[in-house]
Amino acid sequence: MPDDATTLAVRCADVMYRNDVASQALGITIDAVGPGTARAQMVVRDDMLNGHGMCHGGYVFTLADTALAFASNTYDDVTVAAGADVTFLAPVDAGTELVAIATERYRRGRSGLYDVTVTRIGDGEVVAEFRGRSRSLGRPLLR
Repeated sequence: MPDDATTLAVRCADVMYRNDVASQALGITIDAVGPGTARAQMVVRDDMLNGHGMCHGGYVFTLADTALAFASNTYDDVTVAAGADVTFLAPVDAGTELVAIATERYRRGRSGLYDVTVTRIGDGEVVAEFRGRSRSLGRPLLR
């Protein structure tokens, strides 16, 4: 049975996802959340390929950024990205299913720090590491 913090995280994610037109359009799904954590998935489509025939890094970044967004908004406190860095480690082909797992490293006051690892489902190879910074806007997400 989930505790109150997990229940709150799930409620926040449900509200966010209903309004997240960008993630829905890209086929990104959120399949797990908890306090300060989130797991997002996406299948790389042909229209996400760059001029080299591999997934454009912007889509990998977006998947990681989405995981950051859902992890940082698990406390009923509207939070946005304040900045992020990504390191691309391996190319990704069309049809590949990716998973991004965000983990909160630090949260104090209005600031947070999150690490996100993006891996290929199937072989588990890490394709990107992402570090994001968040900033609370100081208002509730749930109304």
